[in-house]
Amino acid sequence: MNDFYIDKLAVVGVGLIGGSLALGLKAAGVVGQVVGIGRGLSNLEKALELGVVDAFTQDLAKGVADADVVFLATPVQSLGSVSQQAMPHLKPGAILTDGGSVKQAVIDAIEPSLRDDVHFVPGHPIAGTENSGADAAFATLYQQRRCILTPTERTAEVALEKIRQMWQIVGSQVEIMAVEKHDRVLAAISHLPHMVAYALVNAVGAYDRYDENILAYSAGGFRDFTRIASSDPTMWRDIALTNRAALVEMMEQFENFFAELKEDVASGSDERLFEFFRRSKQSRDEII
Repeated sequence: MNDFYIDKLAVVGVGLIGGSLALGLKAAGVVGQVVGIGRGLSNLEKALELGVVDAFTQDLAKGVADADVVFLATPVQSLGSVSQQAMPHLKPGAILTDGGSVKQAVIDAIEPSLRDDVHFVPGHPIAGTENSGADAAFATLYQQRRCILTPTERTAEVALEKIRQMWQIVGSQVEIMAVEKHDRVLAAISHLPHMVAYALVNAVGAYDRYDENILAYSAGGFRDFTRIASSDPTMWRDIALTNRAALVEMMEQFENFFAELKEDVASGSDERLFEFFRRSKQSRDEII
């Protein structure tokens, strides 16, 4: 990877994901100019002030012109329209890639308008925090994290290898995965936990036995578990809508296990409760 270099990187959506990629590549010294593109002027100005980007513009066409790599880091439901708007202005040989948490819907939205002389490498870095915006970005976000690439039949090997190297340079372990498997796996290990966290906060917040909001009494366990419920609502609305089938399947799986636990609690079965908790602890400990 000694010869890896991106002369111009265009980041569409300079927040935690796009900004951290830019900072990681800058720290590694493998990018020439980073241009930030977005609608929010104050966020773009903050990105420039913090050194996340070298220049910025609210003009998508201007921003992607002459870019070697264009990284789309907007909510997944907007990726298709952003790609279509950018497509006429991309130079021949440019690589378009993304960080969307859902892949089939993104591929279906982008590939119909993809030019023959522009490469598309669908991708998903599995990393993040509950924070958003340019000031949430940091260079080490992707270190020792997985990044999944889901190439299609139209993805050129040279472009796939370039993006694979890009993610490896910022510290990611890169895996190539089939699109359907990606969407089902992420529904289980990422999308479902966010749905549970959002639902839990709403459930506890709506508890009306007392004339006060009992969320005020939440301590470490509740706050740690529900941290991800502070994530961007727009992003998670889009993910829920674009990965519905896989997500609903996992929500039903969760409902089955929660119903089992509810029955064990209601029946006062100490043996069944202990076994339920033991199995869960064993599975969780094996992850670590």
